Amino acid sequence: MSPPERSARLAVDIGGTFTDVVLQLPDGRQRTIKLLTTYDHPGNAVLAGIRQVVEAAALQPGDIGLIIHGTTLATNALIERRGATTALLTTRGHRDALEMAHEDRFEQYDINIDRPKPLVPRYLRLPITERMDRDGNVLIPLDEDSVLATLETLDRHKVTSVAVGYLHGYVNPAHELRTAALISAARPDLSLSLASEVAPEIREFERLSTACANAYVRPVMATYLERLATELKAEGYHCPFLLMTSGGGLTTLETAARFPIRLVESGPAGGAILARHLARQLGMNRTLSFDMGGTTAKLCLIDDGEPLTSRSFEVDRAYRFKKGSGLPVRIPVIEMVEIGAGGGSIAAIDRLQRISVGPESAGSEPGPAAYGRGGKSPTVTDADVVMGKLYAEKFAGGALNLDTRAANLAIGEIASMLSSDNSLAAYGISEVVDENMAAAARAHAAEFGLDVSSRDIIAFGGAAPLHASRLGEKLGVRRIIIPANAGVGSAVGFLLAPVAFEVVRSRHQLLAELNTPLINSIFAEMSAEASAVVSQGHTDTDDLAEIRQAYMRYIGQGHEIAVTLPVDDYDDSHPSLFRNAFEAAYRRLYGHVIDGVDIEILSWTLTISAPVPTDSAPPADSRPGPASEPVPVATQRLFDPATASAMTAGVFWRDDLRPGQVINGPALIAENQTTTLVSSAYCASIDPAGHLTLERIHE
Repeated sequence: MSPPERSARLAVDIGGTFTDVVLQLPDGRQRTIKLLTTYDHPGNAVLAGIRQVVEAAALQPGDIGLIIHGTTLATNALIERRGATTALLTTRGHRDALEMAHEDRFEQYDINIDRPKPLVPRYLRLPITERMDRDGNVLIPLDEDSVLATLETLDRHKVTSVAVGYLHGYVNPAHELRTAALISAARPDLSLSLASEVAPEIREFERLSTACANAYVRPVMATYLERLATELKAEGYHCPFLLMTSGGGLTTLETAARFPIRLVESGPAGGAILARHLARQLGMNRTLSFDMGGTTAKLCLIDDGEPLTSRSFEVDRAYRFKKGSGLPVRIPVIEMVEIGAGGGSIAAIDRLQRISVGPESAGSEPGPAAYGRGGKSPTVTDADVVMGKLYAEKFAGGALNLDTRAANLAIGEIASMLSSDNSLAAYGISEVVDENMAAAARAHAAEFGLDVSSRDIIAFGGAAPLHASRLGEKLGVRRIIIPANAGVGSAVGFLLAPVAFEVVRSRHQLLAELNTPLINSIFAEMSAEASAVVSQGHTDTDDLAEIRQAYMRYIGQGHEIAVTLPVDDYDDSHPSLFRNAFEAAYRRLYGHVIDGVDIEILSWTLTISAPVPTDSAPPADSRPGPASEPVPVATQRLFDPATASAMTAGVFWRDDLRPGQVINGPALIAENQTTTLVSSAYCASIDPAGHLTLERIHE
């Protein structure tokens, strides 16, 4: 059911270090809280945060019309290999497809190249006698005895989840469906993931990898989501409970529990949605979304109000920026680069006496040394504390008391190895992590033939406002936006996302011989599937939007491009329209088209989405213009890299600032969930919507 109009809404984002909760009231005002993530059961922090914001707003559970949730739990389970014991049933002779991958080398000159191990070991990749051809015709009937023969192996190794992926099953899933029926009848407690449902498209390795990843995390995620839903109902929350997906849409609990692989980048996707909203609102055509939390930093390019999107993603890359070094999953995803650079990222000295930072993180247990929870390892947050970049009085809304002594002791370990003082060691750590993020942004933009220096930055997350100025200096950025409630930005983005679901089918077609009745049938089937999911979270089907795309290429090419198609019943007049759309998209990407070569279509996608929420925005600041210069609430010793010494900087409380007031750097602007460092290269001001703008004042 859809949430009642004008009701309050809740958004919850679980990160590797913090759990963020945002309550949006009917008038657009927001209440927020940030808590440390609870690893034993992440739902504990979720429930605690919800209770606190709801009570602070003097509301009751019945006043909440919708709860939206995003989480990194699926990603963490894949990276840390904490998923279910999983088996793969696949076509006899193809059990090694997961390990063979593309039979290429993503790092040409590394003789000891390191690849992520398949989620399913070879002894649990079980061959089944069956075979379809590329058109879905049965070449070898399914041998049901070979399916039942796997039960002994499943029992012996205590398998709890099974992926089923047969060759060309995306065209004809009959054998996969029959296998699922046999396994379910014999072992009803086993979790089953069919490749024909999880990723029904061409390319065997990616399809099997995605099905295995879904199977690997499904028992963990389904148990967690169902437990949290039950706990929310016990607290009196009987409103719809939707999950953020990696593609930037919302889906139902049932769909998320069935296809948890679609949640792997749900938190970062919320941040990209927030950045997209602000880019449109502020008229920024070329922006870089910068989301830095306690564990990772995420960077996303947004052009003309739209983030780059993709249908593929890699988890657990063995080489930080190298495509092909991770586990591929075929899901709709907002394209971004993610690196292990967060507030909790651990610093060390390598064999060449260089500072390295991440990707290992102190997380929330025990967390950085400055949290006073027993952490000893030097982290980025500890370096920020030593440099004076954090205002201890209101850190994390007062939920944590910063232990400056512990931070200095931790950074002292790095300083002693460098024969340096603590301030310089802390500055070195900060510079390394900032340069890592700048390098990631440049590399990510270069992959798409784009530039970062001409872009504005939208920075959010608990740590991004602390590092945005320096990142902006390194990239040559002139304007940086720190949105209202930036410290919980991804959760704020959840509230701006539509209920949506994407479906894909692979059916090879030559444009010159397009079978329009088949295409109409495929789109009708996909539309029914997507609508069934969306209607569970949005009951008004009259205002749903449909987007169709075909993945097309010239014959002989190895990769295809996405081409948007008209929503219509296709007939013999449409091939020329398809060609024109393809050539326009191809020319935009490559600057030319190829004459005299036929075009082929490999896959078709359809997305059904509800309207973007139209809840009123937070009221504009109606207070009179500034009568005087802003007054700092405190002063703080801040390390100045230019002089390698400490200087005095003013600390301003963000809620006290009014539109029109200007603060020249260096300065700190503190708020409950984060602190913004305004370097000497920038000046800061607040706009009527409450967004903080940093403008470059000199190169």
